[in-house]
Amino acid sequence: MRRLLNTIYVTSEDAWLRKDRENIVIEVEGVERGRVPLHMLEGLVCFNRAGVSPAVMAACAEKGIALSFLQPNGRFLARVEGQRSGNVLLRRTQYRVADDPVRAVPVVRGIVAGKAANQRTVIMRALRDHGAALAGPAKEALQAAALQLSHAARRTLAAADVAELRGVEGDCARIYFAAMPHLIRHDDPAFAFNGRSRRPPLDRVNALLSFLYAMLGHDCRSALEGVGLDPQVGLLHADRPGRASLALDLMEEIRPVLADRLVLSLINRRQIAVKDFIVEDSGAVRMTDDARKAVLVAWQERKKEELRHPFLGEALSIGLIVHVHVQAQLLARHLRGDLDGYPTFIWK
Repeated sequence: MRRLLNTIYVTSEDAWLRKDRENIVIEVEGVERGRVPLHMLEGLVCFNRAGVSPAVMAACAEKGIALSFLQPNGRFLARVEGQRSGNVLLRRTQYRVADDPVRAVPVVRGIVAGKAANQRTVIMRALRDHGAALAGPAKEALQAAALQLSHAARRTLAAADVAELRGVEGDCARIYFAAMPHLIRHDDPAFAFNGRSRRPPLDRVNALLSFLYAMLGHDCRSALEGVGLDPQVGLLHADRPGRASLALDLMEEIRPVLADRLVLSLINRRQIAVKDFIVEDSGAVRMTDDARKAVLVAWQERKKEELRHPFLGEALSIGLIVHVHVQAQLLARHLRGDLDGYPTFIWK
């Protein structure tokens, strides 16, 4: 199993990345600000107007280092890829399964059930840790949401097709995000949450969620490419030009554990403040440069925490679960026929 390697996030304005032998050098206004060996890198994410030399792009493509360009709010812009890796027979099997509802349903069922279970666990952890401080209506709302998510997980067992499972997944999202205001223990109305808003996010909580979902999507796509699967061809999410549907599938079960809990921690522990956001004339909300850097540091630290993987039975860093391909490898093994089913990651 691979160890957790580094992902470098370049957030400085007008940064320039160049190659020096087997190192990537980061310069700002001609001054070297950082240097990292290529063999220690798993991914490179550039924000703002960071420039990258052709030599760096070629080295990343050759060594399988994921190189992505994103807007400051985390929205995907472009990605540099080298030659396709992996077994073509695996990808052909993936395409056949995606086109065969009978074979796709068990995998999608596991993904949706895992998402519901992990969303429920986020709520139950809040009730366990802060239940005594919650007002009666808030506590009752969280208990009701947890019960509804349990029912949704069981509904997946009776779902006959992918369309029905997509409906269950949508219900889970509605229940979970309706309960999220009760998980935010910050009394400033600036951190009020009234449901998911995307493209653009219209409040501070959504700005954090969208940014971290973009980071998780980068990791999931890299993981799938690393084991030879095609990130564009999904099972739960329908194919759409420009959308990495299988990466979105892989995100579903892990984002309550990795992204949502981090957002709640940053807000509830006052690690991020109202001043860390900019509200534009259009109503869109984005983080300041300093806030984005702080969130990225917290993101990297969060991925180092350990959880016991329910299928493998061993303690792994959270980052390894996705970033170093454990879930992608398990999906690939199932598609090859080495495993009878896809072992969803369920947080305990």
